[in-house]
Amino acid sequence: MHDHRTTRRRTARRHAVVHGDQVAFWDSGPPEGDEPDEGELILLVHGIAGSAHTWSPLLAEMARRRDPRRCVAPDLLGHGSSSAPWADYSLGGYATGLRDLLVSLGHTRATVVGHSLGGGIAQQFAFQFPQHTSRLVLIDSGGLGREVSPALRAATLPGAEWVIPVLTAGPFVDWGRRLVAHVPGLSSPSTTEAGRALASLADPVHRRAFVHTARSVIDAGGQRVRATDRLDLAADLPLLIAWGTADTLIPVEHAHRAHALVPGSELALFDGAGHFPHADQPRAFADRLLRFLDEHPPVAIDSTDLADRILAHSDLGDPARVSR
Repeated sequence: MHDHRTTRRRTARRHAVVHGDQVAFWDSGPPEGDEPDEGELILLVHGIAGSAHTWSPLLAEMARRRDPRRCVAPDLLGHGSSSAPWADYSLGGYATGLRDLLVSLGHTRATVVGHSLGGGIAQQFAFQFPQHTSRLVLIDSGGLGREVSPALRAATLPGAEWVIPVLTAGPFVDWGRRLVAHVPGLSSPSTTEAGRALASLADPVHRRAFVHTARSVIDAGGQRVRATDRLDLAADLPLLIAWGTADTLIPVEHAHRAHALVPGSELALFDGAGHFPHADQPRAFADRLLRFLDEHPPVAIDSTDLADRILAHSDLGDPARVSR
């Protein structure tokens, strides 16, 4: 286990240029020269219409505990301060971009922590790049069931590009903020984060990326992309599934379903937390995350074992049938 008592931390806003696009990210960890020998990296992936800002409470808790691991929290393309090019806003496109950022920072493997859409990206990252994945943490994750909030489904409908600017106009956002501030029980870090995401869509560049991203994973009936039929491919990875029990965007039943599908996975439920449990209950969340990291050393996936698992899913699993 790590000794968290003496490690200093520094957190800095940095930028990298990857394939000509600027990627903004928070880089938090020991100062140069103080890094532990194993050089662990925690890659934090935010959700749709969000930014790296959503990880601020968790990064503060990691600093308070003086944890020695390096955390990198990027703004995905089309989000926050990163570039918003005409690009591939699919899960695979985001996963590839994160792989390239990881390598450009001098790391070969990372623990991938994904929230909401970021959870779907984290799963895709693990499936595409198992050699770069050492642990997997899914927080109120997409990709684990069809059900999703009506608001997200509506964002994929024809004409959404014209409706969203009206909903994100100043008077509507201001009215929503006043409502949340004055109605008991409505105000929480989760509602603040959701409001920040909605306000970001007033920017036409962010709005375009949001619509492209939403339509790549959601349709009018719910989530189109699912990983439940492939989750056992991650059975060799330490897997933590974390969820807020009061999530109104993606139901907590998805957490139970995923946990049941992956023997050995761990399930952490945060009672009363909403869609952003790492913001609603940062101390409890940091405690649980650090315990998971300490109890499960980083792993290196064997490509042969992964190939065997993929063959087990395929009708071509019998070599005699492949040769025909």
